[in-house]
Amino acid sequence: MALEGIGELRDLLFFLLLCLTLLAELLETTAASSQGPDGEGDIVCPSVCRCDEDFIYCNDRGLSAIPPLPPSATVLYLQNNHIDNAGLPRTLEHHMTVRVIYLYDNELDDFPMHLPPSLRELHLQDNNIRLLPRTALARLPLLEKLHLDDNSVSTVSIEDQAFSDNPRLRLLFLSRNHLSSIPSGLPASLEELRLDDNRISTIPTHAFRGLSSLRRLVLDGNLLANQRIADDTFSRLSNLTELSLVRNSLQTPPLNLPSAHLQRLSLQDNNLIHMPRGSLDGMRRLQRLDLSGNNLTTLPRGLFRDLESLGQLLVKGNPWHCGCNLRWLHDWLEAKGNTITVRGFICQTPERVRDMALRDLTNQMDESISTTLPPPQGSLFTLRSKRPGLSLPETGLDYTLSSSGVGKNLALNVKPLSHNSIRVTWSVAQTSSSFRLSWLRLGTSSAMGSITETLVRGDRREYLLTSLQPASSYIICMVPLVSNSGSRSSLPGGDTEPNEVPVCARTETSDPGHTDDDGEDDSSDQMTSLPLAGIIGGATAIVSLALIIAIFCWYGHRAGHFTSRDRYNHGSSRKSKHCDDYIESGTKKDNTILEIRGPGFQMTPMATRQPLQPKPVREDYIIHTIFPSNGTGLHKPTQNMTNSGYGSNRGYREGGIPDIDYSYT
Repeated sequence: MALEGIGELRDLLFFLLLCLTLLAELLETTAASSQGPDGEGDIVCPSVCRCDEDFIYCNDRGLSAIPPLPPSATVLYLQNNHIDNAGLPRTLEHHMTVRVIYLYDNELDDFPMHLPPSLRELHLQDNNIRLLPRTALARLPLLEKLHLDDNSVSTVSIEDQAFSDNPRLRLLFLSRNHLSSIPSGLPASLEELRLDDNRISTIPTHAFRGLSSLRRLVLDGNLLANQRIADDTFSRLSNLTELSLVRNSLQTPPLNLPSAHLQRLSLQDNNLIHMPRGSLDGMRRLQRLDLSGNNLTTLPRGLFRDLESLGQLLVKGNPWHCGCNLRWLHDWLEAKGNTITVRGFICQTPERVRDMALRDLTNQMDESISTTLPPPQGSLFTLRSKRPGLSLPETGLDYTLSSSGVGKNLALNVKPLSHNSIRVTWSVAQTSSSFRLSWLRLGTSSAMGSITETLVRGDRREYLLTSLQPASSYIICMVPLVSNSGSRSSLPGGDTEPNEVPVCARTETSDPGHTDDDGEDDSSDQMTSLPLAGIIGGATAIVSLALIIAIFCWYGHRAGHFTSRDRYNHGSSRKSKHCDDYIESGTKKDNTILEIRGPGFQMTPMATRQPLQPKPVREDYIIHTIFPSNGTGLHKPTQNMTNSGYGSNRGYREGGIPDIDYSYT
């Protein structure tokens, strides 16, 4: 019985050991399956980082590579390090829980390839990324926000259809890169696009095709001009709520701006010289309009008629002319009251209202109606358009060069003043409320170019056209206008009708490097050269006089030099002062009494020489010991000396210093 009990116990222990072995293998297999490919299952938080639940903070650590990460990480802060493309491990794409990665301000040269496909937001700004390959972006099908500011991305480095596999991309930032045009193939899901501070100069019609969801577009700091923006460029952005065109070269707002949902329009720091009537029509939801930093002097009547929701109007930095041309705006602001905030409506002209706010003007504006005129520059109050109702002579005909034109009620005369300006004068048989002045630059093509026109007050009889092209032919036409609605319609922006056919004249601007041979130009050149000739003559006279005085002084100095030497050598009178060859050291020299001001010595020639004879190679000099007049000497003996020893050579002799030594040069 005892042996059988021992056998059963042994079998039981063996069975238990077998079960424990199987259980250990099972646990090991389970643990291995729960670990990553490189055995990262036991990683809690990298030692160089700080972890806050699923947020991993590895920023500003000087890292050159991404350390092993815990599998539960969702947001990675890796910015401000030295991580390059080699420092991105391939295992990073196996972290399927990562949603956001901050990799800005690192040393990446290429777009990262092995990123988690679960990524929603990626920050890669402040690197040196040049190429945007479609294969790398295709690995991120869930990407919604992509920040690529401050890189080296150019238009040609973006592959065709690079974003076609990113159907969820809503935000794309490409500010401060090297783009020369709008990237093509942008996803239709895009809601915000930033392309500021690039080199974009042209926007074709199809640039924003398919971007019906775009709500915010920023094109600040580019090279945009009106001539290089297609007419229907922005009209396709039907849902746009914010458009920013700051720091470009626009002279007028782009045509056909989206008006249905636009809430913020920024046009500051351009070269705006005119706001055409109707350019803001339909913008009933516009809340903020910024026209600061331009060259606007006036605004046409009715420009703000549809701006029902406008709450902020910024117009500082413009040379506003607060005459009757802005009386309508003064009344409009008074009607809006406190519902709108206006900043910068400060008058520059006329002088009586300078530095006054437009809202504060009442009687001053009424007075300025009859006492002020609009600025005389032709580059203001102008509108470039192809006006069908304005007839100009056919540019294809061979006109004779005539500087005047005569009509039924108007005589027109034009005269070039410089290579870029023309003076226009006219006279009328009967008064008109205003005049329409138009000019056209003739080119080599027979096609009709754009006409520049402006309205001139009826009481003016001359106008100056500026900023014209040198060495160019211009056709200048004028037509009197009559008012349909009282005298106020003669102002810019009033409704007018032509009273007769245009009277035209043709002239040419001069070449800046060409000099005319006309007598009038010669006389003007002579008059211009007279002040210059006077200045040159006066300067020559002054220089000559100074030279004569200098020669006279030099001659006197030389004469005095030799005379003084002769007088000294011959023992003549020393009552007059002359320049000589004394070498002074702290002395005040007089020819009759040598007054010593400080320790020193003097050297005089022994032999008498003629003034103009050449000096020999060797000269003998006598060195006289000199002493101050106040009783102090160069050497003080150790023994006390009586007063008789001071002020004479005896004191120096007693001190062991001889009073005469010989020296040779």
